[in-house]
Amino acid sequence: MTEEKHILSILVDNQPGVLSRISGLFSGRGFNIESLCVAETIDPNISRLTIVTKGNMPVVEQIKKQLNKLINVIKVHELTGSKYVHREMALIKVNAKQENRAEILRIVDIFRCKVVDVGLDHYTIEVTGDEGKMEAILTLLRPIGIKEIAKTGTIALFREPK
Repeated sequence: MTEEKHILSILVDNQPGVLSRISGLFSGRGFNIESLCVAETIDPNISRLTIVTKGNMPVVEQIKKQLNKLINVIKVHELTGSKYVHREMALIKVNAKQENRAEILRIVDIFRCKVVDVGLDHYTIEVTGDEGKMEAILTLLRPIGIKEIAKTGTIALFREPK
């Protein structure tokens, strides 16, 4: 069986220790978390965790069953296979020597990003999009010289019916 990427959206009580129990469940059973994002929802008592993991269907079903057994877990949704919107955000600090500045600004314009910080020898770029967009901009910026990257990982929500 092939391992596929799965996106899980988990609503939990917004309490100390919940994230630790969930990550402990993954590590204790040998499941890897590729990315994890967590934030409060519009209800301050509830947080949404978006977890990206890899596994075959029986493994993911096992993960979901184990998550649903945890006391502070309210609801577990698997987004993979459904219609959903997902994005990542990255801050990319890139070398900005005088001869590269125009090229960097063209790339920023093409990818509809923002330069959020300018230094004597760097630009910090904010980019939002899917994995394909992230990889494409990184491919173009690598030859110029990337100094640092900070990424959020995937966040996702179901699409509403039209």
